Amino acid sequence: MGDTPLERALVVEPRGEVGSYRGVIDEEWVLAFAPQGGVVAALAARTMAAELAHPEQTLRSLSAVFAGVVHAGPVDIDVTVLRRGRTMSQAVATVRNPDASAGLTAIAAFGADRRGHEFTDLVPPEAPPPDDCPSFRDPLPDGVQLDEEWEEPPFWDRIIECRPANGHPPWEQDWEPTTSERISWYRIDEPPVRDDGSLDPLALIVVADTMPGAVGQKIGPGTDQWFAPSVDLTMHLFGPARPGWLLARNQARRATGGYASTDIELWSERIDAHDDGAHTPTGVDSIAVTRARQAQRDRRV
Repeated sequence: MGDTPLERALVVEPRGEVGSYRGVIDEEWVLAFAPQGGVVAALAARTMAAELAHPEQTLRSLSAVFAGVVHAGPVDIDVTVLRRGRTMSQAVATVRNPDASAGLTAIAAFGADRRGHEFTDLVPPEAPPPDDCPSFRDPLPDGVQLDEEWEEPPFWDRIIECRPANGHPPWEQDWEPTTSERISWYRIDEPPVRDDGSLDPLALIVVADTMPGAVGQKIGPGTDQWFAPSVDLTMHLFGPARPGWLLARNQARRATGGYASTDIELWSERIDAHDDGAHTPTGVDSIAVTRARQAQRDRRV
């Protein structure tokens, strides 16, 4: 186990009974009022993998519900193995703070490679290279000021860098919304890398849980401040990813009744590519978010 922020967040230790573990989520993962949901879901996945003890079976899909807020600090993880098979296994895990009645509950499927059809019926989005895109870390334009009470979360400055390839920042007011589609580049500052040189697949869950930006692109400027805590999250992992820039397409399919449904595709340079720029899909994530008025907003959304 290395010493990157994500690897530290995914360290778990048995705490007594079978299927019971303890972990710690650091304050550096906090967005607004609680740690980013993706790192909590990744912790659930890591703990299920530890309980299954079948390293040849990798995470294939995960679905999680956020039944309660998981705060930074110590967390308990309880795992139930639904089935431990030769090529595929399933498990359920709940991550919550000690003495909390609820937190994140996830169900996941792990499977080894096996014979089957192989194709990709997706096309990566067109985007300028990351070096030609603005960064969340760029200085604010002249004349733009944030709310006096705003404190920049370390997540965007020290853990993940985002470079939007399209869309409008929140300080732009003179534009009409047409589509929710948001194309962005993401890069983990200290990527957790496996022995074969590929990115730890659990890092993709963290990158994928960054999706309310599509909602902002569709509703347009001039709306009330809002924050989007997650209701649920589903992730499908399709293949290995390289450390470095990941290309993302994010869309919000529907918003009504105070909820919105969004999804994201993540694309990585092919592991077997010889600097030809070819990309292959590594994961698809969908999430439901709910709007909360008068909540602290992330200026990056």
